[in-house]
Amino acid sequence: MPRILIIRIAWFYLCGLALTALISAAQNNTNTNTTAPVTTITKGANITKSPGCQRQCGNLTVPYPFGVGPGSGCAIGTWFEITCNTSFNPPKPFIGQLEIYDISDSQIRISNVMAKKCYSQSGALVQDNTAWTNLGTTPYSFSELNKFTVIGCDDFALITGSEGLNFTSGCVSLCSKAEDVPDGYCSGIGCCQTSIPRGLKYYFASLSSLKNHTTVSSFDPCSYAFLGEQDRFIFRGASDFSDPNFMQRTLATVPIVLDWALGNLSCSAAQKANDYACKANSDCVDSETGFGGYRCSCNPGYEGNPYVSPGCQDINECADPNNNPCERICINTPGAYNCSCPGGYYGDGKKDGRGCIANNKELPVIKLSLGLGFGFLSLLVGITWLYFGIKKRKLIKLRENFFQQNGGLLLKQQLSSNGGGVESTKVFTAEELEKATNKYADDRILGRGGYGTVYKGILPDKRIVAIKKSRIMDESQIEQFINEMVILTQVNHRNVVKLLGCCLEAEVPLLVYEYVSSGTLFHHIQNSAMTWLSWEDRLRIAAEAAGALSYLHSAASKPVIHRDVKSANILLDEYYTAKISDFGASRLVPLDQTQVTTLVQGTLGYLDPEYFHTSQLTEKSDVYSFGVVLAELLTGKKPLCMERSQKERNLAKYFLMSMKENRLFQILEPRVVREGSLEQLQAAGELVKRCLYLSGVDRPTMKEVAMELEGLRKFTLRHPWANQHGHEESMGLMTENEASDLYTVPMSPYSDTVPLSGQYSSDTARVMFPANSPR
Repeated sequence: MPRILIIRIAWFYLCGLALTALISAAQNNTNTNTTAPVTTITKGANITKSPGCQRQCGNLTVPYPFGVGPGSGCAIGTWFEITCNTSFNPPKPFIGQLEIYDISDSQIRISNVMAKKCYSQSGALVQDNTAWTNLGTTPYSFSELNKFTVIGCDDFALITGSEGLNFTSGCVSLCSKAEDVPDGYCSGIGCCQTSIPRGLKYYFASLSSLKNHTTVSSFDPCSYAFLGEQDRFIFRGASDFSDPNFMQRTLATVPIVLDWALGNLSCSAAQKANDYACKANSDCVDSETGFGGYRCSCNPGYEGNPYVSPGCQDINECADPNNNPCERICINTPGAYNCSCPGGYYGDGKKDGRGCIANNKELPVIKLSLGLGFGFLSLLVGITWLYFGIKKRKLIKLRENFFQQNGGLLLKQQLSSNGGGVESTKVFTAEELEKATNKYADDRILGRGGYGTVYKGILPDKRIVAIKKSRIMDESQIEQFINEMVILTQVNHRNVVKLLGCCLEAEVPLLVYEYVSSGTLFHHIQNSAMTWLSWEDRLRIAAEAAGALSYLHSAASKPVIHRDVKSANILLDEYYTAKISDFGASRLVPLDQTQVTTLVQGTLGYLDPEYFHTSQLTEKSDVYSFGVVLAELLTGKKPLCMERSQKERNLAKYFLMSMKENRLFQILEPRVVREGSLEQLQAAGELVKRCLYLSGVDRPTMKEVAMELEGLRKFTLRHPWANQHGHEESMGLMTENEASDLYTVPMSPYSDTVPLSGQYSSDTARVMFPANSPR
């Protein structure tokens, strides 16, 4: 309990206030603090740029920097101009073809779009809509208040984003009976939700079905996917599957939330500019979307529109005698107020403070008050000590429960039975890791994944480590998790990220790994500025990663199947040595088994098709995923990209098709073609082809893959394409001076058409701004 509160209570009782009055005052203080008014740009007498600007469009109040009417001069810029369509009753506000529902200090809410697929009982596709929204170069981006939602019992959906932030994620929704679908929960049974990153400018949502709804068509003929405000959507269970108005109802009630900001300058830079927008009695707030820009906010004690002269206006806290903060006398001051007491009373005069207390000079009453005050103060101090003692014991007990719940006793037994494992593996305390990560500060986040968040930590001995905070664990998996962790602590391979220890006394397990400084292989492949990634480096990295996976499959004391092999899980240290990481999805394979049955997990684009269809996980599943990584290294292309054409969208399929059509050298990255020899590239392509065989039996083992890659590295016939006369022309290869056939079209408000959002099928399309609209 704060020291100042104890002093106030003691003073209260010394002055003769009864115990019940103290309790009532404390309750009033709590209620007042939790109901403080919030100032927004829609408050105040003047909210538009000038008196001649339209203040309202239908039910929407339009505050500056927004303005009604293209070219009217009532908005701060083109992207803030709102069209008021009077053909509706009441009129409706639009930006382009997006209806605006609400404008607040930092966000706007707009109309939604939805992807939909419907099937007949035989599994024939009868309706197919995809959904997308493109904000281009506008000052808007999708808020983190939105969630990507999938509705259906036989469906998975993919959301892909770009325009400044490359992002791909998916969500799977399954169920077999309508009775299994819970109301109000999007847990993956009939309804699935996933988050999006801050600063997303564009997304494309598409739906797919596992069995074309043939097993669930009796109660679920259609599936849906959309991005919208999470708090506005309520899943009604199986009744949503049969509701013919589900799509219309959801589009009408679940908006998309956009963050907005002014310009692209930070506050420090904008304050030096001539067009700085924040007026008097306001403060500048930097945008957190990652695209720059700022907003204005009224100072405490002021309200109104901070973008309109003369700025924010003082709040008269004393205007309402029933709700003002003073008990007796209230005097308003600029940005604040003063409370006082009339004659015959003393105190601070505040309702949430000491209030006004009548002067009583009768000595017996004062003595009684003093006695009660000191007695209560002693009692209060004793209760405080007892409270904190009980609280500390509860915290210790809670951590002990977490330690047992997360398998701590089992871990100690396993480590003790492994001889020497205790010395090499440290069990960290929650305080140690909290201090190492600065209380898990946002600026310490190294990355987020499907199995948890990774933080950068600095231990007391100045060692830098990576601390992975897992998601909530299934208690049935505790024993398997502990066994996996014990195995990984004993893995000693230069190309596997070393697990240093763990903490089990938190709500979820915390794992401590060695820190790898140079990022992921995916980043280096996709970043065109990384000029160091030569053909020789690519072969070396591939060979190192293959050797590590081979070690896990065959040389570890118990075979380990990684189950999520991808370029984003291959880290590079300061010497660009490859290290396999992220064993959150890994599984141990008993020595007497060749496969295990698991719930399908992995990353789209890398996932083994045989594993996906059979749920039978084998080491050949890792071989398939590694084949995709090797194809990435050869082509420089992403494994799954919705922006490519249909036949090129999936890299694995496209690579196999190119091999079949003898077009391997046309899809390889130009630098690879220039630096690699004909024999090396053909051998590498054949290796990828064998890794990507649909049947796992036909694929090579990781040991065979590693040996072939090492053989390619030692291959002595190193004749680049540039030295092989005639090959470039005959093969149609691209040289350094030729332009690539892959390019992007930047979105700009000055292009002929600027698509901001759309939902299309085979016979529909939406475009936001016609060619003759004002920019």
